[in-house]
Amino acid sequence: MTLDPYFLLKTLHILSSTLLFGTGIGTAFHMWATHLRGDVRAIASTAKNVVLADWLFTTTSGIVQPLSGIGLILIAGHDPHASWLLVTYGIYIVAGACWLVVVKLQMDVARIAQVSVAADTPLPSAYFKAMRLWFWLGWPAFIGLVGVFYLMVAKPDLW
Repeated sequence: MTLDPYFLLKTLHILSSTLLFGTGIGTAFHMWATHLRGDVRAIASTAKNVVLADWLFTTTSGIVQPLSGIGLILIAGHDPHASWLLVTYGIYIVAGACWLVVVKLQMDVARIAQVSVAADTPLPSAYFKAMRLWFWLGWPAFIGLVGVFYLMVAKPDLW
């Protein structure tokens, strides 16, 4: 039995997209829910774990996605300049840019919370400012990836 390279690559692409999206929504929920509870120790621990999950899962799947996508385009014979692909590239770049800032904010939040735990002090205003920005930057990334899922499935001719 021989395995079709397109099938294997498509399976990898789907699994990595699931990991990317699932890790993103799961860690975002956990981070926000912990933030709303206000327990500084829990916030410090959660932020540290969310940063780790992002480096382990989101980063690796975020790299696999475009690489496997390029492979699928080539194997399937899609026009790499098709409108649905051009829009996908743009959305992915915007979502990735938001994510990079979000990861930096998560590292800041983890550090700030660790300092507050060590000093046994309340979270400073810098923490709340970082969390507001983190919250608002998460939305374009989330909505963008939903859009990418649609474009990958529907492959519409946009112009």
